[in-house]
Formats: sequence, C-alpha cells, structure tokens
Amino acid sequence: MRKVLLLLAAVVALSVTGAAAATLVPGVFDPGSTGCPVATFTSGVLHLEKNCPDQTNASAGADITGFTGQTFTSAAFTLASVSQCQGGSPRFDVVTSDGTFFLGCNNVNPTVNGDGTATYTFDAASLAVLNQVPFPTGTISAVDVLIDIEGTADLTNIMFNGAVQTPALGPAKKSDCKKGGWKSFTDPTFKNQGQCVSWFNHHNGHGKGKPSTDASTTTQHGKGKGNK
Repeated sequence: MRKVLLLLAAVVALSVTGAAAATLVPGVFDPGSTGCPVATFTSGVLHLEKNCPDQTNASAGADITGFTGQTFTSAAFTLASVSQCQGGSPRFDVVTSDGTFFLGCNNVNPTVNGDGTATYTFDAASLAVLNQVPFPTGTISAVDVLIDIEGTADLTNIMFNGAVQTPALGPAKKSDCKKGGWKSFTDPTFKNQGQCVSWFNHHNGHGKGKPSTDASTTTQHGKGKGNK
C-alpha cells in the first residue's frame, strides 16, 4: 500500500502567486530507527539512500513546500543514470483535494542526456504516452519526492510547477530551527538548534550568533510514512 512521505508537522501555506518562496526540505521517514534511509543535499544534488530491503518501512526524500492551494502543471528531476530508476522510485507524491497522485520514474519515458544522466518529466503529454497513472487534479496540500525501494538516487534539476527546487538559505523565522529543522539548511549549515537560532538572531539584528558551514544536512526525523 502506498503512503505519502510527509517529513514535517505541517506544510508551509502559500498563495498561488508566492511560488518563488518554495523550498526543498530533505529528510527521512524511519519509525523503526533502522538508520538505513539517508537524505542529503550538497552542491545541487539531492542524494537519497535506502540501505535496507524494500519491505522495510522506511524512506528518504524531501518535502517540497510552498505550493499549497495551487494546481499541478508539471514536475521533473534528473537522475545520475537510468539505472537509478527502480520501479516507481524515485517519485513525486502530490497530495491534492482529489486524492494522492504518485508520479514514479517508471511512469514516463526518460530523456537520456549526453553525459549519461536521465531527465524524467511529468506533465500531461509525458504521462499520456504510457498512460499508467492519472494526471494530478485538484488543489495541492502537500508535495514530496522520495525513494522507498532499496538503492540510491542522485537527483538534480528538481522542478515543480516550473520552479527549481532547492533548500532554503538559512531560517526565515526562529521556529524554522525547531523540531530538527536546523538540519535541513545547507547554506549555511548548523551543528545544532541553538546555533541555528543564533544565526537567525544575528542576521535579524537580535544577537551576535555566528553561522557554521560544516554541519551535515542529513535529517533523521519525520512524521510521514514510506510507501511502495
């Protein structure tokens, strides 16, 4: 049974005209504390790993925030090679008022680039070619991209509704540092929640905290569920 990966307690609400504020939030779902899923974002690459059998209830991915209330038009990502497409993983999960739509790499024909990478585009035309899954309808409430099958995937050029998806550059508000949120930032990165809060205070005129640039971006928390 397929289930949606929802890595945060809530999706950031944003109007249709505010898509520019959309961000990628890497994270894992690992209720059994197996340690097998890994999600990092470095130098433009979202690296995902599931180092355990398919049937293990765990997944690695990233929430895509900022599209609440919009309708789906298109999405895309590029994999390091076609071999990283394992069945329907990686995929986009798009939750809307009409239900949950799963857009897996096996649901469209990839474009193999000159460097061996493969780009998977999900729009009305590409989905109609194989006609395996329906085109998402309704208004969006949550979006993520993930793997839940054993293996690795290196995703670049992640696009959603025409916008490139990358992690936020530092916290926009102090609460962004809480509940493990400090782990999702890549420029700067933080060693702990306190350092994240200090960075926010410093850059908003409330203190003298200094940012760090050497912490891992891997998150080891989540409230969603992996799926197959």
